[in-house]
Amino acid sequence: MKWRVYPAYKDSGVEWLGETPEHWEVIRVKAIEGNSAEVVQTGPFGAQLHAADYVDDGVPLILIRNIANLRIDDANIPRISHEDAERLSMYRLEIGDIVFSRVGSIGRIALCTEQERGWLISGQTLRLRMCNPKLDSKFSLYAFSSSAVLTFVDLQSVGSTRGSINTDILRNMPLPIPPLPEQHAIAAFLDRETARIDALIEKKERQIKLLEEKRAALISHAVTKGLDPDVPMKESGVEWLGEIPEGWQVIRIGFVAKVGNGSTPSRTNLDYWSDGDIPWLTSGKINEGVIKTADEFVTTKAMTECHLPKVSANSVLVAITGEGKTRGMSALLKETATISQHLAYITGFDNRVTAEFLRLYLMSQYNELRRASAGGGSTRAAITCEFLRYYPAIVPPVDEQRRITGYIDEETNSIDSLIGKVQTSIGFLREYRTALISAAVTGKIDVRRQPGATHF
Repeated sequence: MKWRVYPAYKDSGVEWLGETPEHWEVIRVKAIEGNSAEVVQTGPFGAQLHAADYVDDGVPLILIRNIANLRIDDANIPRISHEDAERLSMYRLEIGDIVFSRVGSIGRIALCTEQERGWLISGQTLRLRMCNPKLDSKFSLYAFSSSAVLTFVDLQSVGSTRGSINTDILRNMPLPIPPLPEQHAIAAFLDRETARIDALIEKKERQIKLLEEKRAALISHAVTKGLDPDVPMKESGVEWLGEIPEGWQVIRIGFVAKVGNGSTPSRTNLDYWSDGDIPWLTSGKINEGVIKTADEFVTTKAMTECHLPKVSANSVLVAITGEGKTRGMSALLKETATISQHLAYITGFDNRVTAEFLRLYLMSQYNELRRASAGGGSTRAAITCEFLRYYPAIVPPVDEQRRITGYIDEETNSIDSLIGKVQTSIGFLREYRTALISAAVTGKIDVRRQPGATHF
């Protein structure tokens, strides 16, 4: 939609902000009467939190991960005791407070509502309290989340890495401020329009989830039941696998391949890293599915002194640690490399199994691998090499493995293409959402008399 613009503009005096409507003001946050900004320095309840600091029934403590989509998400939010919360009472939230991510994910921002009253901010976040009746808190939220303001934050970032904000940066931030009725109109407009965009994004994300479920079901059925629906079946002898086609075998992975894992050479020893030419892979690479390149390299000295394995091309890698979704995922390695301790390799296959088929089979076993390796109590969730060696693998005849692999490649390529198109569409919607917020709060469009309909 082509939005209306204001009839007259003036130079804001701020290079990155450009022109603003003639009747708007541009005021630094510290010059707005009644404002205050406080930050909790990293400490016992700062960025480096430990499980021992948390309790089951206490006061919620907001971390960066709990800030998303201009709201505070109470899912998986940590809690501290009421005694500790009383000691940190100066960091409690009141209705209308704005919470910023202070480090790392700059741009995460949320408004405190009735639900979050009395919650605490952590050392990862910063609180801005707007105590001025001439400012609409919802308008302020949108203004601070706009790409124009984030440009200012990026230019002013401090610390050894980009993307850090402190109270001085926040207090010196120029804020374009229209009259209060206009603030209400802009906030209402953005509430309405972003809700429509978010609903469409959510619909497309559900579509992706359904496509991913279809993809997973297709792979699982093909590698455990085959392609012929009329083939005679037999019991596999493994409870969660059920029946498999006659002529197929169930063999422990360690009987058909070698299993091992790697390590991380000391980062302080430059002899291990400087001018290295041997690819070294971390568990993050597992998300690529088929690994053809490396992001880091180690030296021959690191290989020798740190006992790093030389993993040949056409091996299967498995992520073996962590509580996140990566543990249990697998990938096919297409070049010789070495790996960190967070990955296991399966290599040196005998003539009964192909790497491509085993990788697809392990993909179908993702949920079982995670279930069987989930940590309990003080035990950290991990898949051990011994566990993988004894893990049962379904093994069809090799020629049938190749037919199944080819079928899966063809079918999943079309599904992946659809997923890619939907993801691109979501990307465009998010860019439009960001641009719309920025245009409205900086006065590039006049929403006071807009019909309120978005067309995609």
